[in-house]
Amino acid sequence: MAEVEIRNVRKAYGAVKVIHGVTFDIADGEFVILVGPSGCGKSTLLRMIAGLENISGGQIAIGKKVVNAVPPKNRDIAMVFQNYALYPHMTVAENMGFSLVMKGVQKAEIARRVADAAGILDLDALLARYPRELSGGQRQRVAMGRAIVRDPQVFLFDEPLSNLDAKLRVQMRTEIKALHQRLGTTTVYVTHDQVEAMTMADRIVVMHKGVVEQIGTPLELYDRPVNQFVAGFIGSPAMNLLSGGIGEGGFVSDKGLKLPVTVQGHGDKGRPVAYGIRPEHIRMSDDGLPVRVSLVEPTGSETQVMVEADSGETISCVFRDRFSATPGSTIRIAPHPNLVHLFDGETGARIS
Repeated sequence: MAEVEIRNVRKAYGAVKVIHGVTFDIADGEFVILVGPSGCGKSTLLRMIAGLENISGGQIAIGKKVVNAVPPKNRDIAMVFQNYALYPHMTVAENMGFSLVMKGVQKAEIARRVADAAGILDLDALLARYPRELSGGQRQRVAMGRAIVRDPQVFLFDEPLSNLDAKLRVQMRTEIKALHQRLGTTTVYVTHDQVEAMTMADRIVVMHKGVVEQIGTPLELYDRPVNQFVAGFIGSPAMNLLSGGIGEGGFVSDKGLKLPVTVQGHGDKGRPVAYGIRPEHIRMSDDGLPVRVSLVEPTGSETQVMVEADSGETISCVFRDRFSATPGSTIRIAPHPNLVHLFDGETGARIS
């Protein structure tokens, strides 16, 4: 195991700059997830850590050793790809042990490592099968086993669950997290799915347009997003964000919707701000704001409801209790006053 140090790393393809001076550390044994929308640079950064992409500037160190000019095979890392990349003519055991064969490891040692990895991943009964005889989840476990047998300093995962169905993704999230807790190997994981990031990571690195917007634990990002982008990206359903300003009675949106503000630090009245409230922090209240129900989505444990205010603005709500109203009906809602987020209307930075 080893720490990973990223210092002012930049990447450009000719005149096109895609990574703009990224700096952060990953502690020994930590599970860090790089998350962000498509094109934010997260996969490019992972590939630079792996040595599959050249670095245009800056420095990457693994285990205190600078690896900028070190080829991938000598970085002591193992990477799990989105498409599994299994050899179709090899059995599960042969796929898992192939990298060790190429290194000249003795057959007995290869067999031991493959057996150990198979035991960890519950693949013992599948070692003689070929990839075509496996389900998607089993193939992904084989790809993980191929990484485990190498006993690397760092595991790298590049969106490994994207090809799986929803139920299997949940199962594999649990298995990958349990694997990390068992092995304790430093892990860098890339995904565009912020639910994966929230449920699996020790820390999350939120990226946008080639820069790091915020680094923190899942709940730090959820409770105190540093700017409007992170607020809108972290959390599902997404945070409600309304543009407007601070008036005498609280927040007034650009369309005239008035909402209470009790948080401190919102600055001078009249200052342009974005008002944020998470859907699950809105409750029904007899003396709340009257709104029309436009969409009801029951999920069993909760109900997601889209409502429209008289101003024409739509607000997403999540109610834990059973919800009986139908589209077109009127309900009254109230945001929890102590859970409101305010962001600067010009810079997007958090101001409360």
